[in-house]
Amino acid sequence: MEAAFPHNGLVSVVIPCYRQAHFLPEAIESALRQTYPDVEIIVVDDGSPDDTSIVAARYANVRCVRQPNRGLPAARNAGLAASAGEYVVFLDADDRLTVDALQLGVRELARHRDCAFVAGNQELIDENGTLVPVPPRRPITANHYCELLKENFIWCPANVIYRRSVFDEVGAFDTSLAASEDYDLYLRIARRFPVRTHDRIVARYRVHRASMSTNSIRMLRSTLKVLRSQRRHVTSDPVLAAARESGIRRYRQFYGLRLISQIAVDMRVRRWRQVVPESLVALWYCPSTFTDHARDRLRRTIAGVSSEV
Repeated sequence: MEAAFPHNGLVSVVIPCYRQAHFLPEAIESALRQTYPDVEIIVVDDGSPDDTSIVAARYANVRCVRQPNRGLPAARNAGLAASAGEYVVFLDADDRLTVDALQLGVRELARHRDCAFVAGNQELIDENGTLVPVPPRRPITANHYCELLKENFIWCPANVIYRRSVFDEVGAFDTSLAASEDYDLYLRIARRFPVRTHDRIVARYRVHRASMSTNSIRMLRSTLKVLRSQRRHVTSDPVLAAARESGIRRYRQFYGLRLISQIAVDMRVRRWRQVVPESLVALWYCPSTFTDHARDRLRRTIAGVSSEV
């Protein structure tokens, strides 16, 4: 019979927080309720102007690291530096872990000792914690680096449990990135080491208006920067090079369409100061998407604005 916990080892759960104190108790309590017994929880108050440190101090078994605001990658790195676990999970303050997330992750890493990280699946929740229906995720069982070049199929950072030792080999999060630093890390690791995925739900990923993923300009710029950084690693392999080009096209269209929708909204309500920089970004990063999908929509919007004058 398989033991409940086949391999001992401390798991560090790092929770960076900036302006998310209202969600933070749910994140902390989801880490405290784990079936896996050997856990430390570190909240990183990234210069947050709300009550992040006060909320963290309510929990006796939670350590809080405070620093001036340096952004999410630096906050995660600060938590990593302050942690002592053999394994590490990065849980955003607005997300949650399922009760057996760490047990599942440690078990998979124990079974596959060559793997640098294991990624599970997630459910989406809204601002109130209600489940949001999503299509099933395409299972990825092999060629993880190649598949990651096409798409960040991991989605939620809390899906991943890392062996701490991998950071000694590839470094931590890239603080030059304004977003997609998790995607960059997955690529750096999967390029050099075996990784593994499974389909069990380990996280609940909250989608709301203040989510970084809703900032189309930031996500577009950062995601393309991450994929472009992989060019020198794939030029000698036609399959990988094609996968990277596929990823670039995918994200140009995905974030480009979202940006075009935002431009239309801003024009409708006459937020002209936003329209100009948004349009320039769309034209620079995804001109074909802008041309193919924006012309008719923007023409209708302009007609609507003109009719109101």
